[in-house]
Amino acid sequence: MQEIFIQNSKQREWLGRLSPLEADFKEKAATFDKEGNFPHENIQALRKIGYTKVTLPEEFGGAGFSLYDAILLQEKLGSYDGSTALSIGWTLMTVGELFENRYWDPDNLAFFAEEVNKGAIINRAVSEVAMGSPIRGGRPGTTAKQIDGKWIINGRKNYTTCSPELDYFLTSAWMEEKETTGFFLIPKEAKGLSIEENWNVIAMRGTGSHDLVLENVVVDESDLVEIPSYNTGFKLNGWGLLIPAAYLGIAQAARDYALEFANTHSPNSIKGTIAGLPNVQALLGEIDLELYKARFALYGAAEAFMDKDRNKSITNEALVAKHIVTNSAITVVDKAMRLVGAKSLQLTNPLQRYYRDVRAGLHNPPMDDLTISKLAQTAIQQYESQGGNDNENE
Repeated sequence: MQEIFIQNSKQREWLGRLSPLEADFKEKAATFDKEGNFPHENIQALRKIGYTKVTLPEEFGGAGFSLYDAILLQEKLGSYDGSTALSIGWTLMTVGELFENRYWDPDNLAFFAEEVNKGAIINRAVSEVAMGSPIRGGRPGTTAKQIDGKWIINGRKNYTTCSPELDYFLTSAWMEEKETTGFFLIPKEAKGLSIEENWNVIAMRGTGSHDLVLENVVVDESDLVEIPSYNTGFKLNGWGLLIPAAYLGIAQAARDYALEFANTHSPNSIKGTIAGLPNVQALLGEIDLELYKARFALYGAAEAFMDKDRNKSITNEALVAKHIVTNSAITVVDKAMRLVGAKSLQLTNPLQRYYRDVRAGLHNPPMDDLTISKLAQTAIQQYESQGGNDNENE
């Protein structure tokens, strides 16, 4: 089904580079989930094929993949192993966003491009227990104080996905002297930086989303790489679509399992397989309908972000795509489990893992309630700006 969204040979070539990893990633996924271990081998395999720099522009030595290109890859990788796709997705997102928007000064971008070309991976460390989701506007409890030309950083971040393999932590901290939030580029070797391995949840168990602990971490003035113009420490952007792409891949894996089951399961109460039963065909049709809906929303939003003319009129497209994809993924897995029946609840069955994993998407920003609220606010603002009140007085 993804085939109709492939647009060129470059995309096809990179999808081909991922293919040899499929069997191994799928085979190990259940073990990583059961033991709650991080898939180090998977990340290293992705580094080896250059996957970590696909969103780095060609002028900096990367593959120069667009948002649309990267979504194709992330969806495919998500069908192999959701935890691996989500883990590496934050690096692809961060690199793509940084270099497209040129958030940093040229020297810092050039330095970091060299690191990415060497295989370095990165994630923003933003979330904290006290502030909740950063998208809701809370101020970081993590602090950065300036002493003798250095910054001293103290604090704790949670949900630091891919932490066991990250080379850099792009960390938000409140700077009292400047009365604003800044992002500091902190290498994993920094003294006082540690990872508290406390990620123990029922979904995406292999993402290593542990706590980042910072105790008197000293960085140079130049490591203050970004002072956001927005005031929440978090900004929605098109590159965020790489995250729901991973959940779409999981949904595709659930669909494929259900389709194979329907075409091979043959109870002695019927002739042939259950694929011929009307109720089974109804579920398969509903599953594919959800996948089509999700893909058109996701890839359509990506194309809108990439079109400079259309980009100017974008409001909530990324939020809408994320909402549709995440909820469609949940629906797809649910219907796949209904088709397969009680067998889907067995711990040896991948559907129960898919079921748990796709629900994690509800808790990646933006959350559903924020999307619905933003849509309503936008509709009201557009009505008012178009003189809606004047119409009532005519």
